[in-house]
Amino acid sequence: MASGGSWTFLTHHAHVLVAVADNNDVTLAEIARIVGISERSAVTILNDLVAEGYVERERRGRRNHYTVRGTQPLRHPSNAGHTIGDLIGALSRVSISSA
Repeated sequence: MASGGSWTFLTHHAHVLVAVADNNDVTLAEIARIVGISERSAVTILNDLVAEGYVERERRGRRNHYTVRGTQPLRHPSNAGHTIGDLIGALSRVSISSA
């Protein structure tokens, strides 16, 4: 992490969302490593995102496949005019459809 303190601009939820958007077949271990959290935390966050409809999880054999629902609005009232697709587009090398 860059010097200057321990805070970041994005939550772990946002980092997990970006990791899933970057690779729909990412494993929990990979998410944890990318975000810098425990696998248990990655599971909890991913379950939050699935429960609220931001991510869909599909079992494919022994692995999970994830789909980010780009049309979902951001949760904070000050950002409600923007979608998950907008956020992913700003932070990731991939584009998620907002249509």
